[in-house]
Amino acid sequence: MSSVLLLSGGIDSATILTSITKKNKKVFALTFDYGQKHHAEIEKAKNLAKEFNVHEHKIIKLNLFEFTDSSLTDKNIQVPKSEIMSDKIPSTYVPGRNTIFLSIALSYAESKGCSSIYIGANAIDYSGYPDCRPEYIEAFQNLVNLATKKTVTGGNIQIYAPLINLTKIEIIELGIKNGLDIEKTLSCYDPIMESEPCNKCPSCRIRNEALNLIKKGTSNEIP
Repeated sequence: MSSVLLLSGGIDSATILTSITKKNKKVFALTFDYGQKHHAEIEKAKNLAKEFNVHEHKIIKLNLFEFTDSSLTDKNIQVPKSEIMSDKIPSTYVPGRNTIFLSIALSYAESKGCSSIYIGANAIDYSGYPDCRPEYIEAFQNLVNLATKKTVTGGNIQIYAPLINLTKIEIIELGIKNGLDIEKTLSCYDPIMESEPCNKCPSCRIRNEALNLIKKGTSNEIP
């Protein structure tokens, strides 16, 4: 059984990587250089792919910064460092990003004969992105069922978002259980000197709060 994994180098996709390689699945990993301001996660993804013996790892270059309005791609927009606001879509949202990534993954999966695609989307500890919701994954699955030679001729390509209903604590604990060194991942929106997390952006806050609770042994207090 072979699968395509969207591997960002962050803790979510790295945790999925540990899970599917543990099941002896042949993994074809895709990492996107889409015009983000930093490449630190890409380097993490390269190292993770080697460590977990990914069958094939491709880095796809896209210039989303040319037409998207996001603090992750536009140098004129600062990454927010304030408290997380769950009632609005933040400036770190990159228009159409997961749709573009999954579309490329779908083409890659069909060409490699893969029957599944894994994405680290999360609807619990996420920052208000519309393309990280269960209904989005379901809608894209419906598209997949109609869009490929494989699926319209009796075959199947399944989209999996196994972390979508897990808290960040649960994700981290699963990764650790599967042998993931958390320090080998990076989930920061605005790393310092391309390597160190800023510890102030929403992604860092969510990650650090979860890690602190795990270290204190109070993770079971979080629903």
